[in-house]
This record gives sequence, C-alpha cells and structure tokens, in this order.
Amino acid sequence: MRSCVIIVENLPVPLDRRVWQEARALRDAGWRVSVICPTSKIHSAHFEELEKIAVYRHDLPLEARGKLGFFREYLSALLSEARLLFKIATGPGFDVIQVCNPPDILFLNALPYKLLGKRLVFDHHDTCPELFAAKFGTRGFFYRLLLLAEKATMKTADIVICANDTYRDLAITRGGRRPEDVTAVYSVPRLDSLKRVAPNSKLRNGARIVLGYVGIISDQDGVDQLVLMMQHLIEDFGRGDIHAIVIGDGPALQSVRELAIRLGLAERITFTGYLSGEDLHAAMSSFDIGIIPDPINEYNDKISMNKVFEYSALGVPTVAYDLSETRRLLGATAQYSEEPTPRGLARACLKLIEDDAERSARGQAAKTLADDRFVWENEARKYVAAYEKLMARSGK
Repeated sequence: MRSCVIIVENLPVPLDRRVWQEARALRDAGWRVSVICPTSKIHSAHFEELEKIAVYRHDLPLEARGKLGFFREYLSALLSEARLLFKIATGPGFDVIQVCNPPDILFLNALPYKLLGKRLVFDHHDTCPELFAAKFGTRGFFYRLLLLAEKATMKTADIVICANDTYRDLAITRGGRRPEDVTAVYSVPRLDSLKRVAPNSKLRNGARIVLGYVGIISDQDGVDQLVLMMQHLIEDFGRGDIHAIVIGDGPALQSVRELAIRLGLAERITFTGYLSGEDLHAAMSSFDIGIIPDPINEYNDKISMNKVFEYSALGVPTVAYDLSETRRLLGATAQYSEEPTPRGLARACLKLIEDDAERSARGQAAKTLADDRFVWENEARKYVAAYEKLMARSGK
C-alpha cells in the first residue's frame, strides 16, 4: 500500500480543514496516511487514530506574535517534527512526505529521506514573505530570507500543490517550477461539513441583523477592523438593530476583546471562541451577513480565504474589502468596501442591512456559486491525480 506522511505546523488536525480533507482524500484513494501536527487545547492527544488516519501531535511553546517568538516556535516545531518523522520512518514507513507551510523550512526534515528515494510534496498554504510584510510592516533582511526559504522549498519539492491559481503563478514565476509540476487545489469545504440548521437565538441576542465572522484571530486577520466597523454602524449610522458574532480563536483574540470593551461594544459583539460540529453550524446559521475584515495588503490580496467558501456554502452574503482574490472568487455576489477603512466597510454593510431583498438575493447568488464552483470533490480529484502522476513518474 502506498503511504504518505503530511506535516503541518500552524494548526492541528482535524481543525486544519484543508489538511484533514486532503488526508481523507488520499485515504479514500487507497493510501495509508499519517499526519504530524501540533497539539491544542481541544486536540491534546499526542497520538490517536481518526478515521483510519494516524495523527501524531507535538507540543509547541506559547503561540508566537513577535519575531523572536516565531523563531522559537518554528525551531521547536522543526525539532519535534523531525523526531516524529523518524518514528514513522522506522515504524509504518512512508513513500511521500507532504509539508504544508508556514513556515517554509519544513523541507529541511525531508532532505535525508529524499536521499533514500522518498518523494516530497509542498502544499503551499501561505505566501510567507508577504505574510511577514503584512505582520511587521517592513521588508529587509528577514523578508529576503523568507524569499530564499520559499524558493528552496519550491526547488526541493518534486511537485507543488497550491491553495489557488495566484499561488500557482508564483510557484512558476518566483519559484521557478514547471507548470506541469504545479497544481492548484482550493480549500473549499466538503458539502457534508457545513449545513444550515436552526439559528442560535441566544447568539442573535434579539438583533434584526447579525454580522458574522469565522476563522483564526491573528493580527493580520483584521478582526479589530470588524470591531471598529461595528462602532461606525452603531454610533455614526444609528444602527441599533445589529449584533456581531465572532467565531474563532487565536493570538489576537484577547486584544480585540479588549478593544470592544474600550469602545463600549461588549454587549454588541459576542466572541464565542472555537466552535465545532452542531454548535458551529447553529452559530454560522445565525449570520445574516458574513464579514471578511482582512485589510488590504499584499498578503491578503493573494489568499483565498476559507470564509469565502464557508459563507457561500451557507448562502450568506459577504461584505469585504476590495481584495483581488476575494473579488475573483465571489464576483458580484459580494459587497465591497469603496475605501480601505472600517468606516468604508460599515458603509458597505449598510447597503445590505437596509435592503432586505438585496441581501437575500446576494445570499442566494452566493449559494448558487458555491454549489456550482466551490465543490471539494472536484478539488480532491485534482489533488489525488497530482499524487498519482508523481508516483507514476517514480515507477511506483
């Protein structure tokens, strides 16, 4: 039986939906799959078998925010992943290693195994140089170092899987890869993983319109922009009929909660923390409008956000800043801010808050788009086909 080990550093499985869906797709295609990932408060077991997939987890230091913190986190993860990879290599074994960035140094653990004939797949989740520039507002030595690490990963990998076509173009132009060795696989949810159910009336808090956010809450995700947007809607535009629900966790959660308290919005925004299963479905089914508050920068402009696919799958219209990849995916189904400020985002929301018919029409158009284009089974076929092509090239 062909076998693969997938290494992901920034999220555990099954919380990392993209990695978990990829692992299941390979399993369904007859592969034996192992995953190496970090622990979390929710997923604390260091080893477990989930749906016939072996999951090996390692501890991490406190989740990083500063440059030194990221260095410590990545070094700790690299050493832990090396230990677990050796454990799998000397146990069940593997034919292929898949590394999922960030960071772009995970290929280092694969190098000894490449010398033994193992294959390396790079799953390009994030553009780390652009992410660094967005986080720290600067380029320079570390930015150039990240460009080198990205290119080294691209060159070392046998094939590259990319999260969208923008990343595919980068792999070809900036990474120097042949087009036939790069496949775009979008992180769309399985149809059975998101469903509309009865909304959570407690979370709606009696509001006529609920604005929702779901995702990781890091500095670059712009949840502070959502809080400021709510301030404009309530204080400047007199919308006393709205409430916001923020679903998720991350290193910036505490700071955005404190911002909401300072602005007197503690009763107007509910922070649920991490949710899953029926609780998640009920919370997201409470959304009337989905917010993508990620600010305009060179990183956010290139990424295909999970929120795009998740809001659309539930028939929730989206309000977002005018980001290239978001507009390319959602087209006219979304409402875009005309200026890159929280006040502009509030004005964009206002159009859908005030016009019930338009809000309903945008939501239905988003659902139609999702049913037609955002289909995981199509992405899974491309993903497995890339693996099959790799193995055929290897004569296995």
